[in-house]
Order: sequence, then structure tokens, then C-alpha cells
Amino acid sequence: MLRKLLGTSAVVLALSAPPTMADVKIGSIVELSGPGAAAGTNFRDGVKLGFEEVNAAGGILGEKVQLLEYDSQTDPQVSRAMVQKAIDEGVYVITGTVYSSSTVVNMLVAQQAGIPQFTGSEAPSITQKGNPYIFRTAFGSQKGMPKVAKYMAEEMGIKKVAIVWANTEFGKGGYGAFMEQAKIYGFEIVADVPTEQAQTDFSADVLKAKNSGADAVFVYLTEEESARFLREAQKQSIGLPMIGETTLIGAKVIELAGDAANGAMGHVGLTADAGIPAVSEMVARFKAKYNYTPDHNAIKGYTSAWTIKCVTEMIGSTDRQAFADKMHGLTLTAAECPGVLMDTSWDDTGEMSRESFFVVVEGGKQTVKAVLPPN
Repeated sequence: MLRKLLGTSAVVLALSAPPTMADVKIGSIVELSGPGAAAGTNFRDGVKLGFEEVNAAGGILGEKVQLLEYDSQTDPQVSRAMVQKAIDEGVYVITGTVYSSSTVVNMLVAQQAGIPQFTGSEAPSITQKGNPYIFRTAFGSQKGMPKVAKYMAEEMGIKKVAIVWANTEFGKGGYGAFMEQAKIYGFEIVADVPTEQAQTDFSADVLKAKNSGADAVFVYLTEEESARFLREAQKQSIGLPMIGETTLIGAKVIELAGDAANGAMGHVGLTADAGIPAVSEMVARFKAKYNYTPDHNAIKGYTSAWTIKCVTEMIGSTDRQAFADKMHGLTLTAAECPGVLMDTSWDDTGEMSRESFFVVVEGGKQTVKAVLPPN
């Protein structure tokens, strides 16, 4: 079966000029088909834009980047095979995957080969497994949930919460992290509603949350499911604040949900509407190239490309072990590496930290209500 997938479905494309011996090969392994295609395509396009700019600025250590692209099909076992294929083709660093259920499987392959890997996944388990080659491009949910729970309790006065969550590796991680914060802030969980990946009908879930007596609904689903939930909530006139962590209020969700997204709010690590000049300029270049507004996944991909350039030039070679060693405990400032857009730090586990935002969707776009400090 796996051989068939490799032979018929995997897409491998060299995205730059024909390689030379000195080209720096980067493996981009993301969800270009299947239920994660919206998130994966954003991440891939961010990576492509980042490396096109890197090449235009002279490449890495004077050598051009050759980007090799692979489709994980949103299937953990296919993603594992694609990581092995990228390694066999001599990649220096891997970017992706986005879905946590894939990353927890494929990162073991990269680890065994000593290949640094930048993931857009948020499940806490990814940086808790002691893998010295994995690095996040956004917060794990164990870093984001304390920020959103604090805002809900202290700024919104919420006491009773209905939680709707994806019963996947991604969702379980976020669910566990939120429930820890619920204990700290004394939230009463009045409805606890797990859902399935690629679920299409949320009518029963919305009704359960609506009738729960909650002050607010906390929604932790991936992008396409979030949009379906918001449309159903509008249909049933749910009448409750709907709060999430990044994947409820992203640009792709707003595009898919239309005016049903208005009023949704939550914490985001990255937003095209942050009001930060470097982010706004990147967003303008992205929209000019791809003709759509980048979501947080695109910004994750873009910043991973520039991080790879800047850290490689700090160590002065394409030594994978030296790269991984340098990343641990590193703070990369926007002043020394403008492509990272914001000052960013990584700890000894590959977890990252930086400022983030609490936003509400108004008129079809995110409006920043508060800038939240690093934690």
C-alpha cells in the first residue's frame, strides 16, 4: 500500500532552478491534499515566499536554496514516508508538517537521521518527547492556553464554559492544556463535546453547547471544522461568545465561514492584522504573489525559512548537528534577522516564546484587542 502511495500519489517537485552540487536542499512536507489541505497550503506558500526572498538576497552562505516539496495527504503514515524520501534526497532541514497527528509520527524519522525539523503543529507532546531536532514555528497549546484562559477569566469574567474540541492528537493536546487552566481559573465545564476530524455536521454539538448554561463556548477545532461550527452556530443563533486558540479566528476560517465568523474571538500567536510593519509588509508581498490573505500557518512557514537562513549563517556551515545545537536556548531578534518578523526565543525542548495577540473578528477581519506578553 505504501509503495503504491509513493508511486502514484506523492508529489515531489523541485521548485527552483535545476540544482547544482552546492545547492542547499530543504524538504517541505505538508498537507497539500486531504482534510489538512487549507492549513498545509498556507504553510507551504509561506515557506516558498520566504525562500524565494532568501535566494533573491543571495541564498544561504552564498548558495541557492532548492526547495523539495512533498504532499503528506494529511495521512501520518504517508507523511512518515515523505520525510524518509526527503532524507534520502539529501535535505539539510525539513519544514512541516502542520497536523500534530502526522508530526508525532514523522519527526521520529527525522530525529533518527539527525535532521532539524520546523513544525507548525501545536500538540504539547511534540516538544515533550525529548527530540533535540524538533522546533516549533508557533506556540504549543500548553503555551497559548494560559494566555487565553487568563484573558477569559480576568478581562471577560467568564465562569461557565462549554468546550467543543477535536478528538485528534492536535485536539487532545489543546483540550488537556485548556482543562489544566480551567482548574486554575475555576471555570465550571458545563458541556464537554469531542468531535471527529473532517466532521461535517455540527448541529447536535452546537445545540448541546447552546443549552448548557455556559457563559461562553471554547472551540478547539482545525480550520475547516471551525468554519463549519461557526456557520451552524449562526444558523442556530447560539447567542454565546465563541472563543478559541488560533484555529477559530484565522484568515482561512474567516474566508470559509463568511459573516458567521464575525464576533468569534481568541488568542493568536501570529496575525496578518497585528499592526507590526514587518508583518504587514510580508502580508502585502504574500497577497501580491498568491492573491489571498495569509493565515497564521503561512506566517509560520515564512518565518521558518528565514530562521533557517539566519541560524545557518550564524554557525557558518550546513552542519545539521551544529544547527540543532544552536537553536536550543536561542533568541533571534527581528533586528538581526528581519525575516523572523518578531523577536523569538526557543528553549531546550524546541518550544518557542514571543509576544502574541487576543483578537476578535469584526467585519471579516481580525481586530487586535490586546497584545499579550511572552510566557
